[in-house]
Amino acid sequence: MSAMHEFATKLLSHLVTPAFVLDANSKVIIWNKAVERLTGTPATEVLGTDRHWHAFYHEPRPCLADLVVSGKTDGIEKLYSEYRDPNGTSCGLYAENWVKMPRTGAQLYLSINAGPVFDDNGRLIAVVETLNDLTVRKKAELALERLASQDGLTGLSNRRVLDETVDREWNRLARDRAPLSFLLIDVDCFKRYNDALGHQAGDECLRTVAKALGGAVMRPADLVARYGGEEFAAVLPGTDMPGAMVVAKRIGAAVVAQAIPHPDSVAGECVTVSIGVATELPQRGEEYKRLIKAADAALYRAKAHGRNRVECF
Repeated sequence: MSAMHEFATKLLSHLVTPAFVLDANSKVIIWNKAVERLTGTPATEVLGTDRHWHAFYHEPRPCLADLVVSGKTDGIEKLYSEYRDPNGTSCGLYAENWVKMPRTGAQLYLSINAGPVFDDNGRLIAVVETLNDLTVRKKAELALERLASQDGLTGLSNRRVLDETVDREWNRLARDRAPLSFLLIDVDCFKRYNDALGHQAGDECLRTVAKALGGAVMRPADLVARYGGEEFAAVLPGTDMPGAMVVAKRIGAAVVAQAIPHPDSVAGECVTVSIGVATELPQRGEEYKRLIKAADAALYRAKAHGRNRVECF
């Protein structure tokens, strides 16, 4: 080993940044102290092997450095939540991902760099992978995103997210020529409930109703949001009117099942909801606002006909 090679090896081994080095056959030749601390895996377990993956994952899968060694990035989007490959593996790769560390049990968000090392003839001789723990920053970003997208009282999506979702789905379904259904849901006689029991009880009532709505709208593609005050909304992409009516009736039943006593309702002894349902086949160049207007008209009819019911436009 040359003096320069020995120096480089010692430098990487004692680097404060977690790092390891693979040779051209994906065998570990350096596993530094910092990556030992990060993963809980000692160097003695991985040096000279290609089993470095088990320090990061429960099942066999390539690390970023392995992709650089192989020169293949097919399927990288399935391995990492974010990645960059601007100039191919010859210039290295960057990725970010949540990782559940098998040895320590810690859930970490790591940024990962994998850079190739070539000899004078341009032949790959090693790949250096470095890792940076961004967990604290990522959690802060996610918390800010939740604050920006969630209704503070109920935990449902807020009006901004609702409007963005309807707009996006309207344009998508206009291309796909598929229906879009929209439900407006109003808690019956809610002002009377607040007047009788107070605003704290009113807030708890809205949280309970929101939870019932979230459980009744079950498809991942659907969205439930707080529309404003005691009104909620549901967006059902690709759902026709009969399907939307089924969901609306399921919502009404789910709220009744909560059995929240209402001391001054004209619709029943417990808290109930009125629901307006509208369905459109979106057209290019037209606005989604007519869909919401139709659901609002149907909701008005449900209230006029006695509440605790579903009406469609």
